[in-house]
Amino acid sequence: MKKFIGNKAFYKMVLAIAIPIMIQNGITNFVSLLDNIMVGMVGTGEMSGVAIVNQLIFVFNVSVFGIVSGAGIFGAQFYGCGKHDGVRHTFRFKFLCCLFLAAAAAVIFYFFGDNLIYMYLHGEESGGDLTIALTNGRKYMLVMMVGLLPFAIEQAYTSTLRECGETVIPMKAGIVAVLVNLVFNYILIFGKFGAPVLGVVGAGIATVLARYIETAIVIVWTHKHKERFPFIEGAYKSMHIPAGLVGKIFVKGTPLIVNEALWASGVAMLMQCYSVRGLTAVAGLNISNTIGNVFNVVYLALGVSVSIIVGQLLGAGKMEEARETDTKLIVFSVASCAVMGTILAIVAPLFPMIYNTTDEVKHLAVQFIRILAFIMPMNAFMNVSYFTLRSGGKTVVTFFFDSVFMWVASIPVAYLLSRYTQIPIVPLYFMCQMVDIIKCIIGFVLVKKGVWIQNIVLDHEA
Repeated sequence: MKKFIGNKAFYKMVLAIAIPIMIQNGITNFVSLLDNIMVGMVGTGEMSGVAIVNQLIFVFNVSVFGIVSGAGIFGAQFYGCGKHDGVRHTFRFKFLCCLFLAAAAAVIFYFFGDNLIYMYLHGEESGGDLTIALTNGRKYMLVMMVGLLPFAIEQAYTSTLRECGETVIPMKAGIVAVLVNLVFNYILIFGKFGAPVLGVVGAGIATVLARYIETAIVIVWTHKHKERFPFIEGAYKSMHIPAGLVGKIFVKGTPLIVNEALWASGVAMLMQCYSVRGLTAVAGLNISNTIGNVFNVVYLALGVSVSIIVGQLLGAGKMEEARETDTKLIVFSVASCAVMGTILAIVAPLFPMIYNTTDEVKHLAVQFIRILAFIMPMNAFMNVSYFTLRSGGKTVVTFFFDSVFMWVASIPVAYLLSRYTQIPIVPLYFMCQMVDIIKCIIGFVLVKKGVWIQNIVLDHEA
């Protein structure tokens, strides 16, 4: 059992990294839940419009995550072997790429936003809900575009701080941001304290304001602590990045970047397939996904912990310790999510009752939530396997393991079932989720073989 279960010091070390990330993401997702409820109180059409836009912005967010993660593989290993110049160069790479991606996303949303939203609107009008969803989705998207830039910059900073072992400050900044978001949501959505009633536009303004505040906190704090984080010293004196490092990041990082973008667009495509069953399916999935995200922070944070802890061990040349640590982290993640999934399944009927929507939407949401609870341990294993492979620079492998699998297996199954059968949305959703069992088997084989155990920064002069 010692192979699978660590000692007290091990879990203390893991939780020191994971808990701040869990708290930050947990609070963010909890406030997103409250946002969702507030918008849902305006109407089902408005809630669905916002949900569709958030699904599209999710593609941008995950693409940013892919960029910072691609360079972050090197950042964690550079930090592990004490090469602060290397960390600085990876930070510059992230910063420049994030700026470019934010600009590209703004152009796409501005010129093609209506067409993207319309892809998700199916079924007959119910009180004009489809028109309401399109109109409010368009308004919400235009506001949210203003928040693309601060989010991208904040991720460049936050990811680098985490690679250097600092997870508390991003957590604190996130807490401040979600509180700002929550307060201004209440004020601007419903027109409290003399403010105008702005509905979904108010929700967008509150979110954008929170992003700017979060970004400002992280940037100011980082630059005030240069002695702790030497990478930021002179980070903007030039934007020079050694060509050799750029090449290595592109070789190792491009599959990861493309993977994240394809995976996020794949999630959006799956939602589009489900939307064929009508706006009630979109609304029910919106509720279940929002609630599921609150519980998913456990395995997501442990996945990030793997990339940090195992990445640093690999960078320091401690290969056997990296393998042993990874095994214990996998067991810990799956066991934790078995507990979280059980809790979620029990409390599933309580959450949809909070929403001001139809009984049909609430009933669907409960069933979707219980499916998410059932597959949570499976998702935990896939997530930790993914981060294990990524920590050793096996980004081409993760590309096939993650996004290629989704586009080759999950999406074709969802597309065929949604368009060529009359299977109701709940069993259709369950069948599509269970396709990932194949992915679990592949992940188990790859991790056990140890293909990820390598030092990718060895002999590289930053």
